[in-house]
Formats: sequence, structure tokens, C-alpha cells
Amino acid sequence: MSLVNRSAGRGLKWRRNKNNKTEGLPDLLFSGILSNSMERTLILCKPDCMRKNLAGEVVLRFQNAGLRLQAAKMIRLTDALLTEHYSHLTDKPFFPEIVNFMKSEPVLALILTGENAVIVVRDLLGPTDSRKAAKGTVRGDLGESNMLNIAHASDSVENAEIEVKRFFRSDEIPV
Repeated sequence: MSLVNRSAGRGLKWRRNKNNKTEGLPDLLFSGILSNSMERTLILCKPDCMRKNLAGEVVLRFQNAGLRLQAAKMIRLTDALLTEHYSHLTDKPFFPEIVNFMKSEPVLALILTGENAVIVVRDLLGPTDSRKAAKGTVRGDLGESNMLNIAHASDSVENAEIEVKRFFRSDEIPV
């Protein structure tokens, strides 16, 4: 599998070798952006993704990039959980619209693991606004707008750990 993602402007390229290992990434490795770092990250397949029956396609793209699915569950989001998750947006006039959208359909919560999982997932997804996402990215191919953008992904390793704990109990995560 080969992938070229120009949305981040870094020419991210990789493929899986015969041993099913990710290889490539020379421009990122030599620039020092990536290290040999195992991470985990949270993904939420949003209501638009679920309504369009695209969750399998999204998960497959992550797996084809060498990420492993550690945990998954369908959940119906509550006002309290959404207020905590989007606390940085609660004072915005569009916050009620986000809450209504995210509650409109159950979402699929995923924990993905792999080398540099956070940056790999974010590059695979493309920018938040699907209209600005390059073809070949999840949002560029499947999304529609800033809100209808298929998936939420953790934006840092630190936030990934917070979000994993927010959406998964420890007994729901296989070791």
C-alpha cells in the first residue's frame, strides 16, 4: 500500500513491506518530525460517517497505514460528555449545533496504536475542513464540510491519553 498525502505540505509517503511493517517516510524521518515512538490515539467516527456507512472504510485506511486497532465501541454521546470533550468551544455560538450533531447518531470510538499514531492519523484524515482537504485523505474523499468531516482525532499525544480515558474505561482496553 502506498499513500501520498500532500494536504500537510510534507509529502508524506509510506508503504507496507512484505513483513507488514511501515517503511518509507524519509522526508519526515530526516526532518526529525518522526521518531521511533509507539503511541495511541483516539478516533471518533462521527455521525456523518456512521450515517453514510463509512466506518469500515475509515478503519481500513488506518490499518493499511500500519496502525493497529486496540479497542472499539459504539456509544451514544451525552451532553455531559460532549461538554467535557469540547470544553474549549462551549462559549462559541455554534456549540449547540456541535452537540446536536454529535448526539444525532451513535459514534464509533476507536483506540489506534502504532509508531507516531497521532501524526499518522492526522495526516491520513487531512485538515478539519473537508472542503480544504486534499483528495486521497479521508476528509478529502469522504467529508463534506468543517462539521461533516467524518472523524475526530486527538491532536497531540497528551490529549490522546486524556481522550482515551474520557471515552474508554480501563477494563474496555485489552492489554
